[in-house]
Amino acid sequence: MTEGFSRSQPWMVVADRVMANTYKRQPVVFTKGQGCTLWDADGKSYLDFLAGIAVCNLGHAHPGIAAAVSRQAETLIHVSNLYYTTPQTELAAWLVDHSFADRVFFCNSGAEANEAAIKLARKYFKDRGEPDRYRIISMLQSFHGRTFGTLSATGQDKIKEGFSPILEGFDFAPFNDIDAVRNLISAKTCAILMEPVQGEGGIRAADPDYLRQVRELCDETGTLLIFDEVQTGIGRTGKLFAHEHFGVTPDIMTLAKALANGFPIGAMLSKESVAAAFVPGSHATTFGGTPIVTAAALCTLKTIESDNLLGHCREMGEYFKSKLTDLQSRHSVIKDVRGIGLLLGMELDTDGAPLVQACLEQGFVINCVQGNILRFVPPLIIQKPEIDALIACLDQMLKQVIF
Repeated sequence: MTEGFSRSQPWMVVADRVMANTYKRQPVVFTKGQGCTLWDADGKSYLDFLAGIAVCNLGHAHPGIAAAVSRQAETLIHVSNLYYTTPQTELAAWLVDHSFADRVFFCNSGAEANEAAIKLARKYFKDRGEPDRYRIISMLQSFHGRTFGTLSATGQDKIKEGFSPILEGFDFAPFNDIDAVRNLISAKTCAILMEPVQGEGGIRAADPDYLRQVRELCDETGTLLIFDEVQTGIGRTGKLFAHEHFGVTPDIMTLAKALANGFPIGAMLSKESVAAAFVPGSHATTFGGTPIVTAAALCTLKTIESDNLLGHCREMGEYFKSKLTDLQSRHSVIKDVRGIGLLLGMELDTDGAPLVQACLEQGFVINCVQGNILRFVPPLIIQKPEIDALIACLDQMLKQVIF
């Protein structure tokens, strides 16, 4: 390779010319992945602590996923939801058997899953003869998607900038403040929508008492409880679903991200009594739950179960968090370390972007939310030596004056 020449550079130049400027991309072109490692176009390797933003729970190029997708691609890729298919049915049955839910609706993303949940909650009360119950209470600092419905349900003003007027019908309470929720709930409230652990909002977990009180309030008022588990679901916190840590069950739950280990899928799960509000024609999707993506999802879930990755996630999460806490004791720039399982955050008292860039240069992929909170969401297969390598890098970078 010619000295100073990067194979990544031409691709970045072309991408910046032809693609919509909606992402502030890092200056790297990834071309290959295996397990917890990525390689760029120049052959440089990186340890991945982002996993496609909490998506690739089994790591990259998992052989089981590759085999399942290959088999399905040779058999049946798409026929539409006007017909039954076996992979979709098997996946729905697995999710029902392993959750509180009785019914599953498949779509393509977390935003679409949350759109479906919002629509279902409103239609549930319309069908009950209560058309005025349409308002939804969401949490400040929440993130539920970028469609107009989910954008309107998101409790971050910066996400909504430039898109007014947003949709009406959403009220916002501070996270972990039950009194604020009580003050907002009214005869017009149909649902409370929340993440058990806010991801984009800064890796903030709900207080156990708070979730129980929200559930009790919903029961008292006949309000539906919707858990957005798009980022927290499918083992990310050491349980299949994060709400299992709290002993609180929702009426509706949304999933996406890690469900198919990188293939685009979303799912809305609900109890029978609520799901009955959706009838043929109520809601639909062309690509939701295609045979190829549901085959990948079914393989993902069965592998997490058979390989005991939930237990491994809890073990690695505790180890990782202890190492981050030790870093905090040695670097005053670190304000807090928090999170559950392998959904961890490290809050700084300064901008986190330079540290993200410095780690990338050293061969580690991490990212930053809310400007100053480093988010660590590696594949669930991560091992201690890989965690130790990142900690050593962070330790060295934090010693530099710029941080």
